[in-house]
Amino acid sequence: MGRERDEQRKREGRARHDIRLPGFVREDEIGLGDLVSRATSAAGVRPCGGCARRARRMNEWVTFSKRHR
Repeated sequence: MGRERDEQRKREGRARHDIRLPGFVREDEIGLGDLVSRATSAAGVRPCGGCARRARRMNEWVTFSKRHR
């Protein structure tokens, strides 16, 4: 999934910002949109169609990972 996004960004000429946060990120990588979705769900906010689109765009923009690529 990550490679497909990278290839799409290269085609579109957009860069993704990868931020390394060892100890904070448990999975291989997590997008900013997924992180915000989890936080708002934990706070009791119900997601809508706009939330899903926004999360997808945020995931394309910033990704947090455990290690360097």
